[in-house]
Amino acid sequence: MTDPRQNALEYARHNRERFLAELKEIVAIPSISTADEHKPDVIRAAEWMASHLRALGMDKVQVMPTGGHPVVYGETMKAGKDAATVLIYGHYDVQPPDPLHLWESGPFNAVQRGDYFFGRGTSDMKGQVVATLKAVEAVLRTSGLPVNVKWLIEGEEEIGSKNLGAFIKKNAAMLKADICLNPDAGMMGAELPTITYGLRGLAYMELRVYGPSKDLHSGLYGGVVHNPAQALAELIAGMHDKNGKITLPGFYDKVRKLSKREREEFARLPANKKTYLEQTGVSLLWGEPAYLPSERVGARPTLEINGLLSGWTGQGSKTVLPAHAMAKISCRLVPDQNPDEVYKQLSAYLKAKAPKDIRWELIKLTDSGWAITDVNSPGVKAMDDALKTAWGKRPLYRREGGSIGVVVQLQDYAGVESVLTGFGLPDDDIHSPNERMHLPTWYKGIESLIHFIYNMAG
Repeated sequence: MTDPRQNALEYARHNRERFLAELKEIVAIPSISTADEHKPDVIRAAEWMASHLRALGMDKVQVMPTGGHPVVYGETMKAGKDAATVLIYGHYDVQPPDPLHLWESGPFNAVQRGDYFFGRGTSDMKGQVVATLKAVEAVLRTSGLPVNVKWLIEGEEEIGSKNLGAFIKKNAAMLKADICLNPDAGMMGAELPTITYGLRGLAYMELRVYGPSKDLHSGLYGGVVHNPAQALAELIAGMHDKNGKITLPGFYDKVRKLSKREREEFARLPANKKTYLEQTGVSLLWGEPAYLPSERVGARPTLEINGLLSGWTGQGSKTVLPAHAMAKISCRLVPDQNPDEVYKQLSAYLKAKAPKDIRWELIKLTDSGWAITDVNSPGVKAMDDALKTAWGKRPLYRREGGSIGVVVQLQDYAGVESVLTGFGLPDDDIHSPNERMHLPTWYKGIESLIHFIYNMAG
């Protein structure tokens, strides 16, 4: 009796050259979602994805309109109502390739050099989408899918997935699944398979401080008018104590404590103090001393100043006392914080601390919720075993410091949790010139996805 799983793995190994050639095809389409002149290319990339779903025999394949770039959908439910349903997420849009002169080869002419495949989107995330397509193809062509599969491939991830939430809310029933497979999270190293089970949320605000009705001569009025730039700096300085703890009233009241198991998993991660020093170029790390650097990044909330603007910032000197000052402020949030509550907490801090001789205004710009997946869910267990089989070692578990909108939106609007993995590496230079994909990792990743499909069937 033949082993269906082994047959699928052999199929994938035998077709590696074709898989890579098809990745080169989609990389050649400059689907830059942020640039209006590339809208036809974005549509071409969506149609490429749809054509490959049709070639796989998917049903109900559609390029579905949104308020911006389209979503590609397809499904096969032939495994039956009692089989697990896996929703596979991806995005076909990419970042601009600039600065072009730093590329060693054309950003949209993918080339192989050694073990690496260079081109915009090879890692983020056309390479990851093609890996899922080819894993499904390998299973389909050899034994047939033992699970139901749905696809959600968007074209706006690189511009914040701004229309995806409304799409998911409208099509929640269509997208219903037991788990969403999202390969957009990456690995911590070529020999470090990784599952990301948590993402921080975001509250992004703009603080404006006003003083005099117009810019003033600092020699004539300095000393009698409170400088808005100084007032803003004083307010910002008070938002943390000397240990990096955030001083907003009630900020930590709902922060979920890390379990013993989670702290043990964080201790396994290779990103230690030395790693962060090397990656950032700073001489010393900063932040809550009671937590590991990886815990501070993945599982603790933050308040960061993302930008400051006030007064004369041009070349040379101009002795001005500015009329106003502005700061962009972001808070990364963890379970069970709420962006609206954090806005109120910062407002309360300003009401208590702002001097009476200035006027301030706090503006909400954008926000997103946190997401966390039950590590004991069947989907996570299936991926754990798949990565363990492919790499021969237990995967790392981490909580990512950033936010991925679709994970929260699927959780909130469709009740679908995500298992996040992926085969991009930290040194793939995503969003930068010479983006690349490590091919041995990519091929092994395709095999792990084949194992995941069969594991979900079990």
